[in-house]
Amino acid sequence: MTNLRATVAMNQAELLALCQQQGAYLRGHFRLSSGRHSAEYLQCALLLAHPPTAERLGQALAALCPWRPVDFVASPALGGLIIGYEVARALGCRFLFSERGEDGRMTLRRGFTVAAGESGVVIEDVVTTGGSTRETIAVMEAAGAAILGAGSIFDRSGGSADIGLPRVALATLQVVSYAPEACPLCAQGLPVVKPGSRK
Repeated sequence: MTNLRATVAMNQAELLALCQQQGAYLRGHFRLSSGRHSAEYLQCALLLAHPPTAERLGQALAALCPWRPVDFVASPALGGLIIGYEVARALGCRFLFSERGEDGRMTLRRGFTVAAGESGVVIEDVVTTGGSTRETIAVMEAAGAAILGAGSIFDRSGGSADIGLPRVALATLQVVSYAPEACPLCAQGLPVVKPGSRK
């Protein structure tokens, strides 16, 4: 297992400043992967586009995870891929991901398998409701693996998203989001943008 250095620690203010510097904090009218709407969006793809930054975030998130050693890190495609890979690299274990099949359900493809009795963690970039994390946990548990916990770069729920397991985040934010039918931005007639990967 890779030795996690104390120097990889990153506080929330530093992470948010990094987002601002790299244009990863957006303001406007966005439809989130959860289906909810928000005036703020964290575009982690821009943050993770810089390999040294991605590596440091992966090390910092891995250092927060109390569940080690583990056999694997799993992430939901697409947003969780880079950060999940970097956390797996920091933890010294293999990486795999779940993705949506033609029926829209999360599944393991591309020859990925987990064995009964293996343990893992689920990592993604941003948690809003925890839906993608819960789906990925269910896929891994159905295959016989034990998921010990989960982590993300950002927790947009202010800590309220329930995935049924302990979880950690580099930054916990209370970002306002709205059901589409109650969205004041929609009421103002502002066009909605879908910046995430889910259709």
